[in-house]
Amino acid sequence: MKPKILIVDDEPDALEVLGFKLRESGYVPLFAKDGTRALTIARDERPALIVLDLMLPEVDGLEVCKILRRDPNTASIPVIMLTARAAEMDRVLGLELGADDYVTKPFSPRELVLRIKKLLTRAATTEDAGAHLRLGELDIDVPRHQVTISGQPLVLTATEFKLLEILIRRRGRVQSRDRLLQDVWGYENPIDSRTVDTHMRRLREKLGDVARYLETVRGVGYRCLAEE
Repeated sequence: MKPKILIVDDEPDALEVLGFKLRESGYVPLFAKDGTRALTIARDERPALIVLDLMLPEVDGLEVCKILRRDPNTASIPVIMLTARAAEMDRVLGLELGADDYVTKPFSPRELVLRIKKLLTRAATTEDAGAHLRLGELDIDVPRHQVTISGQPLVLTATEFKLLEILIRRRGRVQSRDRLLQDVWGYENPIDSRTVDTHMRRLREKLGDVARYLETVRGVGYRCLAEE
């Protein structure tokens, strides 16, 4: 079955161009021109990924992202934001609310499709070694993309899951922000380290006490500590 991709944008030209490129790449595009419709489609259709413009009528993209992440039925759907190039604070806020990646306008449809492919691959693939990972009270079932803390399920986005998995697999070794941008996001020329910091902040908030194992190495990046 072809993956469904929900495109949320109030510009008809953008919907048409992206729809064509997605069909050409083997996806089934779904369309929404406002936030309210986007939420309905996301809940009913459970798309594999959502491309979400921040500037929307009725309910804006930031609010849509917040609602998606609060709903257990949509919390794990990968989200790529579309933002204006000058709106840096919107990008940061979008990442803090749970978006997995962002693309600035104007953008290349080809670049966006490549980002979609990378994000879906990240969500679907795992490293070979170690089907289960443990860190204190935290347990990761890698093939099922399930995380529990003291037996209680923890909902992570695809990006948060991959970031946590990589840090645990490489525990004891410092991972630079550039290395994480390459290995988690697939950026060939990393330039925006704030993306990593924002996701780490969200991940730590979700992990609660377990976050004590994730150490910030000032001026370099992050390291997962060995168990106590």
